[in-house]
Amino acid sequence: MQYGICNLSIVPLRQDPSDKSELVSQVLYGDYFKILERRKSWSRIRIAFDKYEGWIDNKQYKEIVEDDYKSIHSQPLKLSTDLVEFVENENQQLFTIPMGSSLNGLKLLSHTHDGNVIDKQLPKSHLIETAFTYLNTPYLWGGKTPFGIDCSGFTQMVYKLNGYKLLRDASQQATQGDALSFIEESEPGDLAFFDNSEGQIIHVGIIMEDNYIIHAHGKVRIDRLDHSGIYNVDRSRHTHKLRVIKKII
Repeated sequence: MQYGICNLSIVPLRQDPSDKSELVSQVLYGDYFKILERRKSWSRIRIAFDKYEGWIDNKQYKEIVEDDYKSIHSQPLKLSTDLVEFVENENQQLFTIPMGSSLNGLKLLSHTHDGNVIDKQLPKSHLIETAFTYLNTPYLWGGKTPFGIDCSGFTQMVYKLNGYKLLRDASQQATQGDALSFIEESEPGDLAFFDNSEGQIIHVGIIMEDNYIIHAHGKVRIDRLDHSGIYNVDRSRHTHKLRVIKKII
């Protein structure tokens, strides 16, 4: 088995080994992973944090050995909490990193960082405050940063920045936690999931107080939530049909 770590800010993770292939997620600075298959120009990887798989350009990561992988994996996760920050290499060159970048591999990459860091679990009440930092971020299928994010990338990163682990896709996140029977039972920070006409989970958002929800739809925005789903005031209609509410914490 081979291993790697992302040494750049935001790297595409693609469905197939091609620059033209669908963006399924992003590999952020410091994310480390197992290499499942290595070809001339591309590698299929499994990210350690959420076991998500996809293809990454071989020029956009650094190979590491198994002992380094295990060492990083044994440490409490340390994340950058600034919207945009920098790390510096031995030649005093700067690399930008986005909020939520992992800093556990700094020594391995010979980089230094002097920004703000989170390395512990925060109270559930802090989730909404973190969610607000992504407000108005444009929607990007497969995105995970304040420069572009999708609905499940948004929920995953908000939870991650508070010390909690969510899987990557909305359908996967819907398998976690405990289901609630009514909206009235929910608390700020709980997740609401929405399905399509075939019953497939296609959307997720974070419940706020007073029947509001913050979610990524066109951009990260705040809308009303009722028993039918999400009511978009701008469009004067419901845009998503409520399937289930889950308490993760």
